[in-house]
Amino acid sequence: MVDTKKEQERAALHSTIWKIANELRGSVDGWDFKQYVLGMLFYRFISENLCAYIDEKEAAAGNINFSYSSLDDGKASRVRKSIRDIKGFFIKPSELFENVRRQSTEDSNLNEKLASVFANIENSALGTTSENDLKGLFKDVDVNSSKLGNTVSARNEKLRRILNAIGDLKVFAGGGQTYRSSSIDLFGDAYEYLMTMYAANAGKSGGEFFTPQEVSELLARITLAGKTEINKVYDPACGSGSLLLKFAKVLGKENVHNGFFGQEINLTTYNLCRINMFLHDINYERFDIALGDTLTNPSPNHATNEPFEAIVSNPPYSTKWDGDANPILINDDRYTPAGVLAPKSRADFAFVMHILSWLATNGTAAIVSFPGTLYRKGAERKIRKYLVDNNFVDSVIQLPSDLFFGTPIATCVLVLKKNKGDNKTLFIDAKNESVREGAKNKLSEKNLNKILECYISRKSRKNFSGIASFRKICDNDYDLSVKFYVSAGAEQTKIEIAKLNSNIKESVLKQSSLRKKINQVIMKIDGEQ
Repeated sequence: MVDTKKEQERAALHSTIWKIANELRGSVDGWDFKQYVLGMLFYRFISENLCAYIDEKEAAAGNINFSYSSLDDGKASRVRKSIRDIKGFFIKPSELFENVRRQSTEDSNLNEKLASVFANIENSALGTTSENDLKGLFKDVDVNSSKLGNTVSARNEKLRRILNAIGDLKVFAGGGQTYRSSSIDLFGDAYEYLMTMYAANAGKSGGEFFTPQEVSELLARITLAGKTEINKVYDPACGSGSLLLKFAKVLGKENVHNGFFGQEINLTTYNLCRINMFLHDINYERFDIALGDTLTNPSPNHATNEPFEAIVSNPPYSTKWDGDANPILINDDRYTPAGVLAPKSRADFAFVMHILSWLATNGTAAIVSFPGTLYRKGAERKIRKYLVDNNFVDSVIQLPSDLFFGTPIATCVLVLKKNKGDNKTLFIDAKNESVREGAKNKLSEKNLNKILECYISRKSRKNFSGIASFRKICDNDYDLSVKFYVSAGAEQTKIEIAKLNSNIKESVLKQSSLRKKINQVIMKIDGEQ
């Protein structure tokens, strides 16, 4: 059933983003532009979040007409510590989004004002447990950038337009509703929409920053199969946090008891991940996102905690790492069990071994993997042998091609468990489970459910899935390519031919329609001459 209200709000959000994009066209490129949109959305969100919290507390105490946004800064400072301890930050009434926006028309130093506000918000957490969660969150929102204009007045005009566009966004239904009754997922949707707009043109690998939401949901639901609650979830290459946040949607954040954990090497996406947590109303004490290289310097806070019951990840494909050139890694407890390190030119299995080492005995890990990891020889074959011999490989799922921005490659999902019920491995060939949307393929709800149902039931299905014994995998020299365990027979060929014929028919119809329109235009031109 379609949620009409949510779809209307989403459409309004996308329209607002396009409006801001047009305002900044020619001055700020798409990849930088997203920082201003997300930064201002975040600024508005935490302002209204704070006001809603304080106003509700006052109303519950009998002060019905109280409004924090109208309070004097001096009076507000009296409750600064108590508010900061609960929310993780503090904003003076005069520095709230709505008040800065209202005064922006007459403020000739708007850029300086915003810079001061952003610094004050971050500094409000200094010396507290939320300091690391707030530090640098507005770093990428450069209000003094020449990209906004060559003069201060030009920059201020651009900033004013962004404030107004974000401020006009109707994320509340009105009628005195609070922030808690709004569709807060729209803020996370803004990031996804921006990634959809710009990931392919960012000059970077799109998959490194953005995992399509249906793939994120597939991974989350695989690790949650048969569970209604987990201790905590982890992503060692978390990017913007989309994989982690799927657990809040699929399971409910209250059922992830000990929170959301991740590490990210890229500073910009690290900042976006923390912002994304706040935007999904996951408060600072419920997440721990670290900055750094997971493979060489994993977060000590994560390592000392209990193992993770759910781990999901879309690590960078075939990235370089130190490998055996680093003597510390040679003796690292995460990698030594396999007896060999992943090649220096391809760190894929380094991520796999790291994930396995931090996985709880009752946990499940789902990892998006480059297809070469399934069949390449050398060190990677030795690591696959270790995984298979120790019965850690639960399933291998072949995904369709062209799902991810930045690459058309058909990736796969490697599912790991430490406490399997048998020594067999499920292989699923889902390469045809997609629909075409725009320039990319997409897993529809039907595709998603078919894959998940097969994963949960663990049954062999002609041309779609197969159960392989330990001996069969050994006989294939530890090659985990799905094609060895799921046959593509005549029926599959028939399906592919039918799909090809359908595409050809569609192309012919489009060509015929286009010819007709061209002929009409020519006839009209001839008639006017």
